Amino acid sequence: MTKRFALLPTLATLLAISFPALAGNAPRGVVELFTSQGCSSCPPADALLRELAKDTSIVAISLPVTYWDYLGWKDTLAEKAFSKRQRAYAETRGDGQIYTPQAVINGSRHALGSDRKSIEAAIANKGEGEKGNIDKSLAKTALTIPLDVADNAGTLKIAVPQGQPGQTAALWILAISRSHNVAIGRGENTGRNVVYTNVVRRITKLGDWSGQAMTVDVSSETAKPPGTDGYVVLLQAVDNGRPSVILGAAKSDGL
Repeated sequence: MTKRFALLPTLATLLAISFPALAGNAPRGVVELFTSQGCSSCPPADALLRELAKDTSIVAISLPVTYWDYLGWKDTLAEKAFSKRQRAYAETRGDGQIYTPQAVINGSRHALGSDRKSIEAAIANKGEGEKGNIDKSLAKTALTIPLDVADNAGTLKIAVPQGQPGQTAALWILAISRSHNVAIGRGENTGRNVVYTNVVRRITKLGDWSGQAMTVDVSSETAKPPGTDGYVVLLQAVDNGRPSVILGAAKSDGL
C-alpha cells in the first residue's frame, strides 16, 4: 500500500562530494523519488524511476527514507537527511503530504511515484502549483537558470549566471551511486530483489547565490566519496530554510 507519514520539521545540510565528467544540456525536469525498501508499493515506482533515468533530459534520483525501518527491515540505503528533506518539502508546499512512493518534481509539485502520467505532466508544465502546491508564478521559474559544470584537471568548476533581480538560492551537489540491487530479507518486500537507480549518497551545500554570477570550485579528491558514480548539481530556491523550486540543475554523464 502507499505509505503516508505525519508532518515533521526541517531540511538537512550534509557532507562533501562531486565528480569528474561533464554535465550535459540543461534538463527539462528533476524528479526526486522518496522511496523505502520497507514499502510494498514502492517497487513499481523504483522501476519507473529507472525508466525515467534513461531520458537524458531528466534528472531522476532516488532518496530512500528511514521512517518505515520500524516495520521489520532497516533500509540499507536510507538516510535521515532524506526523510527530513521530504518533510521540509511538505512544509514548503503547506499540504502536509508525506508518503512513499512520492515523486517531487522540480521541487514544487508531488505525485505518486508510480504514476508516470502525473509525473510527466508535472515535468511538462514545470511542476506549476495546484491546490496545496507552490505558487504558479514561482513554479514557472523552475529550471530557468542554466548551470555550467566543467572538470578542470580534477576540479569541478560550477558556473551560475546572473539571475533576475531579487532571486536567491542555495547551490548543492549530490553524490550519486548509479545502481543498487538489494535483496530484501524482511518486511513488506520480503524475498524481493529491488534495483534502486541513481541513489543519493551525500548532499553538500556549496554556497548561497544572491542572483549575481558566481563560480564555485569543488575538488574531486575532497568531494568524491567511495562507491559513487556521478553527481547532480541543484540551484534551489529556499523558503524559510526549506527547499523550494529548483531553479537550475546539471548532472554528470551516465546518470
